Amino acid sequence: MAIPVIDFSKLNGEERAKTLAQIATCCEEWGFFQLVNHGIPVELLEKVKRVSSECFKKEREENFNKSTAVKLLDDVEKNKRNGSKVENVDWEDVFLLTDYNEWPSNIPQFRDIMKEYRSELKNLAKQVMEVMDENLGLPKGFINKAFNNGEEGCKNAFFGTKVSHYPPCPHPEMVNGLRAHTDAGGVILLFQDDQVDGLQILKDGEWIDVQPIQNAIVINTGDQIEVLSNGKYKSVWHRVMAKENGTRRSIASFYNPSLKATIAPAPQLISENKDEKNNQAEFDYPAFVFGDYMNVYTEQKFLPKEPRFQAVRAM
Repeated sequence: MAIPVIDFSKLNGEERAKTLAQIATCCEEWGFFQLVNHGIPVELLEKVKRVSSECFKKEREENFNKSTAVKLLDDVEKNKRNGSKVENVDWEDVFLLTDYNEWPSNIPQFRDIMKEYRSELKNLAKQVMEVMDENLGLPKGFINKAFNNGEEGCKNAFFGTKVSHYPPCPHPEMVNGLRAHTDAGGVILLFQDDQVDGLQILKDGEWIDVQPIQNAIVINTGDQIEVLSNGKYKSVWHRVMAKENGTRRSIASFYNPSLKATIAPAPQLISENKDEKNNQAEFDYPAFVFGDYMNVYTEQKFLPKEPRFQAVRAM
């Protein structure tokens, strides 16, 4: 079973209706899909690969080798604890890029290349959200406006880019690359390694590989899209497996609501979903301030999501 692949360019041609339907199915049944022909220049993507890999090798790898994850794994291995596993840490080097924090400074062109890349990804996120609007029967720009605290444009929404590397692991059976979780925010756009795999999603009770496709962008829906769609679209559990060979690059960009934004099911979808389920919604999603949700998520990221929704209901 393979993750669906969508040719995004076909939205602009005779196959628009078919492509919209394919994306709707991906959002409803998978929560993950891959975009090809998405409009981001290949030349830019190749530059992103180069500078991110250089950043890890020159600025990050040495410190990773001294990290808690490495020390804990060494301890388990030295003590020959058969069947033991390192818990509560991930075999991951990661840093965040936003418009407001300090970026790595020693890699030539890193800032310029990643700034251009983030601009392209932000525009793609807005396009994906507009497709979701259309498929859900919502006014154009509805999701983006909700994320921007009810205002037009995108100056209030949070857009962050998480640059991760998963180095070779001598005992991948003993540690997680990244523990299973759903994403807290809105629309996630992942530029993953096209050589080293490791990302998996939970589909119908089975863990499925997200197959590497050169220069594709992997899209997944976060918890806030689940709420806005009143459960029609679901955020999906996913994880990264540690690997014995190869360093896996993963660059995930998150288009999330403003911390001040109030998130709730779209009014147009509340009665619709209840009608479909004989006046009984599958889950009663609350209205909440996204900043409150993030406070809960920080403590419960690797736990089931439903209690998070219940926790913010009580706030």
